[in-house]
Amino acid sequence: MAAGGLSRSERKAAERVRRLREEQQRERLRQVSRILRKAAAERSAEEGRLLAESEDLVRELQGRSRRREGLKRRQEEVCDDPEELRRKVRELASAIRNAKYLVVYTGAGISTAASIPDYRGPNGVWTLLQKGRSVSSAADLSEAEPTLTHMSIMHLHEQKLVQHVVSQNCDGLHLRSGLPRTAISELHGNMYIEVCTSCIPNREYVRVFDVTERTALHRHQTGRTCHKCGSQLRDTIVHFGERGTLGQPLNWEAATEAASKADTILCLGSSLKVRADDNMSSWEVLKKYPCLWCMTKPPSRRPKLYIVNLQWTPKDDWAALKLHGKCDDVMQLLMDELGLEIPLYNRWQDPIFSMATPLRTGEEGSHTRKSLCRNREEALPEDRSTPISSATILGGWYGRGCAKRAKRKKVT
Repeated sequence: MAAGGLSRSERKAAERVRRLREEQQRERLRQVSRILRKAAAERSAEEGRLLAESEDLVRELQGRSRRREGLKRRQEEVCDDPEELRRKVRELASAIRNAKYLVVYTGAGISTAASIPDYRGPNGVWTLLQKGRSVSSAADLSEAEPTLTHMSIMHLHEQKLVQHVVSQNCDGLHLRSGLPRTAISELHGNMYIEVCTSCIPNREYVRVFDVTERTALHRHQTGRTCHKCGSQLRDTIVHFGERGTLGQPLNWEAATEAASKADTILCLGSSLKVRADDNMSSWEVLKKYPCLWCMTKPPSRRPKLYIVNLQWTPKDDWAALKLHGKCDDVMQLLMDELGLEIPLYNRWQDPIFSMATPLRTGEEGSHTRKSLCRNREEALPEDRSTPISSATILGGWYGRGCAKRAKRKKVT
């Protein structure tokens, strides 16, 4: 006799009864689910009795259905009609004129016009992965250029209407738009920057190519070495689940200081719903991190929040105004309303070329990523012959970030 007084055969019989009961419950759940999918007028008397006898299951299934519909609505992209959008832009323009200290928070949505996929849009990285679809093919990131929104933000800073920019993006397009380094906090890093953490202060190397080819989660060495001390260089990317500790380009000190001074926050193209982890990594700061939302202040003293996004965000109820529109469309209307001309991006004047540190002799083969060129004609013939849409991203801040999310198939 085992502990509890049951013999082996009795335990087996009890297990069979338990499994049979669970299977009966599952079958009842399937039956009720099929009946609920029918219109009430189409249900038979017997099906009506089954529903009446299964009130708990009916409530559970109806609750599941409501949650699914709610999630589906939150993923839908909604556009304000043109007149409504213009009205909202006028209100936003007034808020910007009256702001004493405006901070702009940006997400992946401002770079979709540069053919860089976002994460939670209809064709976003996480959205496609959840549907079991491939995300291995994407535009060559070296072909991406600052968008109308990037150039508008840069000009608003020049006009002293924007004091600081806090970005979740790693694509380096804010830097390439001409926004000063001191005016931006790239909380997730910059794909063009590698650093030596052995040097004090850290020695920074700006490159004209994506330095993250060999890097991934918890593996940041790029394969190149510091010109001064010879130590291994590392990328600056903060992956999901990591804590960003570098001073630059993350620039956390400036981000927290700007947030503490802000009386107005404009969120552009961020879903504001990156999932949190136990370590409060910087991948969820725009949703949770209290210092960026001035959560220590009384509600009446917190900055006014304006959101530009096509989808629902968790901060919608907090916002003074939510504009449903594409970032470039909204920024074009906003700049017109403010009477400001949007500068055109000029690759010849891209500041990354003057900031960049050239590779040393022997380092030319340390990467295979396509380099930025001031003149597109400088690209190698084989590079020019490769269509943008067929380029494949194999690793680094974007590619491996996608790959690690994909579920592995079980080997049978």
